[in-house]
Amino acid sequence: MKLLTCPSPALAAAARTPAATSFAPSLMPSLMPSLPWCGLALVVASALAWPTAARAQFSILPPGGPGDCTRIDDPTERLACYDRMHSRGGDAASGNGAASAATGTTPTGAAAAGAASRPATGAATTTAAAAAAQDDPCSRLPEAAGSARSYLGSTLSERWELSCRDQLPAFLPRPYKPVYLLPVSWTSRANRMPGSSETPDNAVVDALDLDKNEAKFQVSLKSKIWSMDDFGTFAVWGAYTQSSRWQVYNGRSSRPFRETNYEPEIILTHGMDVGLPFGWKARMASVSFNHQSNGRAQPLSRSWNRVIGELNFERGETTVSVRPWWRIADGTDDNPGIKDYIGRGELLVTQKWGQHVVTFQGRHSLKRGDKSRGSAQVEWAFPIGAGLHGYAQLFHGYGESLIDYNFRETRIGLGVSVIEWR
Repeated sequence: MKLLTCPSPALAAAARTPAATSFAPSLMPSLMPSLPWCGLALVVASALAWPTAARAQFSILPPGGPGDCTRIDDPTERLACYDRMHSRGGDAASGNGAASAATGTTPTGAAAAGAASRPATGAATTTAAAAAAQDDPCSRLPEAAGSARSYLGSTLSERWELSCRDQLPAFLPRPYKPVYLLPVSWTSRANRMPGSSETPDNAVVDALDLDKNEAKFQVSLKSKIWSMDDFGTFAVWGAYTQSSRWQVYNGRSSRPFRETNYEPEIILTHGMDVGLPFGWKARMASVSFNHQSNGRAQPLSRSWNRVIGELNFERGETTVSVRPWWRIADGTDDNPGIKDYIGRGELLVTQKWGQHVVTFQGRHSLKRGDKSRGSAQVEWAFPIGAGLHGYAQLFHGYGESLIDYNFRETRIGLGVSVIEWR
C-alpha cells in the first residue's frame, strides 16, 4: 500500500457525513493507509465521529473490484472481501467463511443452507442508505469535497454557501472579487495633481511624473468565520481586497507603485430563496462594514469607512446585485465630497455564456445637476486555457482608485484573470 500523510480536514469531514457509508469504497483507500501517521488524536476523533455503519464498512479495504480483494494477505479477510463484493451475508463472511479459509474446506449441509438463507445485511444497509440519500439531498456528499467548480463557485449559492450541499470548512479562503493581472492599463488622462482645493493639506503642489500606461492587478479573498447552521441561513465572513497600479514602464521615476488600495471588511449574509416574477429569485441579503484606504501619508492620504447593504438576485446564468452604502463619520477629511464622485451605491450585473463572463458595474451619486457623477465599468473574461481567462476592462468616470476619487478618466486594461465576478 502507498503510505500517505494525514487526510485533509475537508476529506475527513466528508468521511463523517451520513453519505460516507456509501462513499467509503473510494474514500478509505486514501484514508486508512495514512492513519498510522496521524497520531492517536485523529484515530480517537474519527472513532467517536463516524457512524457505526461507516466504521463497520471500514474494517478492511472495501473492494472496488476483484483486484482489490487479491491484495489482502490474510485469507479470512480476503474471503470476507469477496463475500461482501457478491452481497453475501456478513455472518457467512466472518463465520463460515473464516472456518472454511482456516481448514481449506467449503461449508456443507446445514451450515451451507443457513448461510444461503441469511439475508445480505451489508447490501440491505447500503441500499437503505442510498434510498435515504435520495430522499434527503442534504445527506449526500457535497460536491465541494473534490470539486474545483464548487470551490471557485459559479452560482451565488456556491460562492456564498447558501445551501447545505455547498458548505465548506470555516476559515478556508474562498474567492471574493475578481483576481486578475493587467500588464496593460492605459488611461486617457494621468492624474498628475491629485487633491482638492477644499483641503489644501491633501493637494499635491508639484506635478507628479506619471505615464499614461501602467500595470494593474487585484487579489481578493474571503473566509467564513461563523455560520448559524448548515443551510446558509446566517453567516459571518471576513474579506480582503487589494488592488495596485504600478508605473512599471516609467523608468524615469524608478518604476514606483502609483496607488494601492486596501479594503478589509466584515460581512453578515442571509441566504434565502424567494421566487419573483419572470423567473428571478432573491438569493441573498447582506450588510457589511467596509474600510478602504491607500495607506499613504499627506498629501496623498485617502480613506473612508462605509456600511454597505446588498441584495442579490439570480436567474439562470444572470446575477444582479444592488449595493447602496452609507458613509461613517462624514465631514471634513482627506477626501471631501467623495460620495458625490464615487457615488452612494452601485449596481453589478453579471452574465455568463459558457466560460465567458461579462460584467457591468455602475455607480452614481444619486444627485442631479452638477453633482450627478459616477462611473461605469465593463469587464469581459474569456477562456484561453490552463485555468486562465483573458481579461478586458473598460472604465469611464470618477474614482477608478481612491487617489483619483474626484478625477474623471477613461481607462482600458488587458490581461489575464483566474477568478471572475460571482
